[in-house]
Amino acid sequence: MAFALLDQIRSIFDGEPGVRKVADDPVLSAELLMLFRMILADGSVSESEMVAFRRICKDAFGIAETSIDSVIEYLNEFGYETNGSQAIALFRDLDLERRKQLARHMAEIAKADSQLAESEVRLLRRTLDLLDISPVDVVKPEE
Repeated sequence: MAFALLDQIRSIFDGEPGVRKVADDPVLSAELLMLFRMILADGSVSESEMVAFRRICKDAFGIAETSIDSVIEYLNEFGYETNGSQAIALFRDLDLERRKQLARHMAEIAKADSQLAESEVRLLRRTLDLLDISPVDVVKPEE
């Protein structure tokens, strides 16, 4: 209990830990922006897509559930400064597995609402092309 209170007080003075993590890592910021663009690609935000986004934030990036709303707010406030091409450019020099991870996360969000819209397919296809990734790599399980 006392540690939780201290963490809350520290986060007031130091800022939200999840937001700090995202703000300090341009590649992570770019990936989260691309995932958010996938959520918005079909013109609506479904609860299942947000659940998938939150799960990816927590499981893949270690962002605490309590920080995710603040991270989303941060992305909304500062994400407009980065377009999709700029975000993808940060990934081009990364290793193949990291690029595949982005594509898998985008596909997971696209499929979350059980409806693949043409706009989601186009965004994923364009991302795969820019990252030089085969669609087969997205559907293959991680080794």
